[in-house]
Amino acid sequence: MDTKRLYVDFHVLQTVPPSCVNRDDTGSPKTAVYGGAVRARVSSQAWKHAMRVMFTGEMSDAVETGYRTKKGTDLVAKQIKALAPDADAFKLTQEIFKMLKIKADEDGTKALFFLSDAQAKALAKLAVEGCKDKNRYKEALKEAPSADMALFGRMVADDPSLNYDAAAQVAHSISTHTVQNEFDYFTAVDDCAPEDNAGAGHLGTVEYNSATLYRYATVNVLELVRTLGAEQTAQTVRAFGEAFIRSMPTGKQNSFANRTLPDAVYVTLRQDQPVNLSRAFEKPVRKSEEGYAEPSKMALKQYAKELYNTFAEAPEQSFTVGTGLEELAQPMPLNTMLAVLEKAVEEKLSGNEV
Repeated sequence: MDTKRLYVDFHVLQTVPPSCVNRDDTGSPKTAVYGGAVRARVSSQAWKHAMRVMFTGEMSDAVETGYRTKKGTDLVAKQIKALAPDADAFKLTQEIFKMLKIKADEDGTKALFFLSDAQAKALAKLAVEGCKDKNRYKEALKEAPSADMALFGRMVADDPSLNYDAAAQVAHSISTHTVQNEFDYFTAVDDCAPEDNAGAGHLGTVEYNSATLYRYATVNVLELVRTLGAEQTAQTVRAFGEAFIRSMPTGKQNSFANRTLPDAVYVTLRQDQPVNLSRAFEKPVRKSEEGYAEPSKMALKQYAKELYNTFAEAPEQSFTVGTGLEELAQPMPLNTMLAVLEKAVEEKLSGNEV
């Protein structure tokens, strides 16, 4: 099958109790104005970081991850030492980055640099061999990227030829309804205070809100194929979906214990273009006797059906997890859905020339 375009869209409705998942520079929960109403917001950066933490933790067997760090020079030097214990690893590493015109000193690179283990080893091998060909070092930095590097991209201001275009896009999560931030006034007791001291050892306030969030992400499958190869792509799409659905940013988590899982998940395979369904909530959902989650499911379902009859074709395939979206696709357990999704991507890519 000669597939020219293939996108996997993830739509998630998730209710979060009182929390401060993602703070701004003043410590307040982030918000946005959408449809003329104030919404709770969690930035895409916050959720992508939570996903990468999950990749490196409980999903480390399924996803190969790289390092986004200013200490990339240390990673390469470590590999040089492993190959040639008597070599001057620091000097060789500095020569590599100087040759590549990536600004670095004894403390590391001047900017965060995304590097996979395989790339660090390849650079070290060339240095130990005494290679002086700049192009071979650049090729070493282009080959064998980690899965998270392919998903989230790499930007190298010093040499844009080393960039990777991100195969995944993650939207800022917004509440489906209007929110108003609240304040929690708290005190802390001094355990060693005199018995006749009735005052608190510390007073303070923390701002928070609660919301039903609409979360959206999309993966350009063929971009992943170009970077990782067809064999690894379906597994990476599955891992991305699992991490996006199950992860949670850690802001103020010890104070609020706000770890929840989604109320409903809707996943689509499209061969035309990615489609964000946030327009379903441009008019804020009104509170019902069932709260906000149920009317949010209704709004998402109705808007998707309207959109498929007007501006966009229905998806090639659709999957749902949870209740309330049965009209869009037959619901199934999360692990089953992820396995079916992986198989569907494999079948779409079967025999495909990219």
